[in-house]
Amino acid sequence: MEELTLETLIQKIKDKDDKVRAAAWQAAGKVGAPALKPLAAVAKDGELEVSRAANRAMWQIVRYTGRPGADDERKATVAALIDVFTDDQLPVQLRRDVIWMLSEIITNDEFNPDDAGEMFKDAEFRDDMRMALQRIPGDNAIAALRAGLEIVPDDFKPAIACSLRARGVDVPNVPCVKLKPTKQTKVKPVGR
Repeated sequence: MEELTLETLIQKIKDKDDKVRAAAWQAAGKVGAPALKPLAAVAKDGELEVSRAANRAMWQIVRYTGRPGADDERKATVAALIDVFTDDQLPVQLRRDVIWMLSEIITNDEFNPDDAGEMFKDAEFRDDMRMALQRIPGDNAIAALRAGLEIVPDDFKPAIACSLRARGVDVPNVPCVKLKPTKQTKVKPVGR
């Protein structure tokens, strides 16, 4: 396959032939961050298989630019993904996928915990944000989870507390729902 440009990538992703689409998304990594927003637009407006190919191309870019030694490419991809995520005209599922893409390559210093804490206000993305933050190493992710714990509704606090506990943070004021019995039992506590 010849070297892809942004224009040829988009053209081939939209192709009716599944083999052409597959070859295009598999080679999309080298096109890099500039292709993310156009691919998101194709994923939004394309028919099912074209949308899937565009999404897969976005993932290829994330994986390619996240490789060791490609820090400038990775940073550009992070910035482009954040730009894509902020487009509220995109389908919710695509924006969720972008959260997971970011969780693959974003570093501790590349996001403000206060911004991530604000994300917990949107119920559509709350759980994806929680799980993505649980995966990202560093203190900013923990701070974002703590900020989220303060602003989410009470029914979601145990989920964030679970993520904080997974990161080694003690959360004494929120009970773990995993330890709450779901069936009535006759077992007495030890020592009574």
